[in-house]
Amino acid sequence: MSIWSDISRYLSSVACDALCSVLEGVRTVFAENREKRRRVAFSIALIALSAKMAKADGVVTQVEVEAFQQVFQVPPEEVNNVSRLYNLAKQDVAGFDAYSAQVRALFPGDDPSDDDVLQDVMDALFHIAKADGLVHENEVYFLDEVAHVFGFEAAAYERIKMRHMHPQGSNPYAILDADPQWDFVKLKAHYRKRVAESHPDRLIARGVPSEFVGIATDRLAALNSAWEAIEAMHATRKPAVVT
Repeated sequence: MSIWSDISRYLSSVACDALCSVLEGVRTVFAENREKRRRVAFSIALIALSAKMAKADGVVTQVEVEAFQQVFQVPPEEVNNVSRLYNLAKQDVAGFDAYSAQVRALFPGDDPSDDDVLQDVMDALFHIAKADGLVHENEVYFLDEVAHVFGFEAAAYERIKMRHMHPQGSNPYAILDADPQWDFVKLKAHYRKRVAESHPDRLIARGVPSEFVGIATDRLAALNSAWEAIEAMHATRKPAVVT
């Protein structure tokens, strides 16, 4: 069963006119099903924060909804449910900081993968923000504030930001969270570890619905690009072979 079907069933079981109430209800309704609770929580959280981010750049149109649908390939029969959630978030008087705090509460850190899920949310938000080819300065402010509420350390959030906004001009060691003093063998092992952590199967295992694992594409591309840059730097350091 797809995540959209799960969300449809959930919406039919609750009567809420504010998305903050919908978010709060996820923990109660799916209390006995951890896997489904995390899948639904991730999806609704992303829809809610995407809607709030759309307001951040001062443009709130159907195009914003369509951008979400295109990025995450919402099936036609589920568009109305996604639009309903999206519009609830747009119309809700609660600020995005309140939404961010609720999302943080859904992934409080009692599960070892909670922080990784929050990183997945940030990656998805950046993915949507880039959909029109430009990340507006107000969207950057929004993303910075959400990351603060999520509790990201400055260096960890900067790595996420670099991957999306300045992948070509960034420090490749910083993107990989690697020490430039490591030898080549250790660097390569660390790179492979980071790639394995970003594999779609790992995202699904920690609660990201399969419909959303496309967000791993940007992450893997940035990691691969960073590694290629590091490989090139190390190649130039090798002494010439005298024949």
